[in-house]
Amino acid sequence: MANAEKTAVVEELTGKFRESNGAVLTEYRGLTVAQLSELRGSLKGNATFTVVKNTLTKIAVREAGLGDQLNPLLSGPSAIAFVEGDVAQAAKGLLDFAKANPLLVIKGGVLDGKTLTAAEVSKLADLEPREVLLAKLAGAMKASMAGAAATFNALPTQMALLADALRAKVEAAAAPAAVDAPEAPEASGAQDTAEEPEAPEASEASGTPDTETETQD
Repeated sequence: MANAEKTAVVEELTGKFRESNGAVLTEYRGLTVAQLSELRGSLKGNATFTVVKNTLTKIAVREAGLGDQLNPLLSGPSAIAFVEGDVAQAAKGLLDFAKANPLLVIKGGVLDGKTLTAAEVSKLADLEPREVLLAKLAGAMKASMAGAAATFNALPTQMALLADALRAKVEAAAAPAAVDAPEAPEASGAQDTAEEPEAPEASEASGTPDTETETQD
């Protein structure tokens, strides 16, 4: 392979590592061209399956900043599934094909810059499709919003009930204080004063007895 061609391959692989959602490295030793074609068909829409040369791929992963994660996996006849769609569906397609064709060995991969072991790729395959997960998420959010709306709608009623209960409590607390107090005696007018005995009627004052003044003749 000429240097220009090698450079072009490295640039293409580097771009795929940078732009794809993830990458799964496999060993395909012994698989026929027909089987590889079948695998590519099963991954269509979610991943592209590319047979690579390890030496050039090691340069590409280094330039993409993934050398530490992927270099240890680049041994033997290598092929990479570059995930462009649903990661879980891509992993499921690889796992299903590997079960039917044991010559395809999943070695691991990378997802969002983080290393994936072969076991972790298998766990990805167990996830539900992206559309199902999004539908469940939307349903959960809708239920939460409905619950919140019901709570807000119930607030006025709850406040009214609370006000009634508080008013009843205040009235019940005030009832014992309303015990009838003994009636105060009616205020009497001016205190009756003892009737003073009437003064005896003054006897008619007698004038000086009329004495006939004897006039001497």
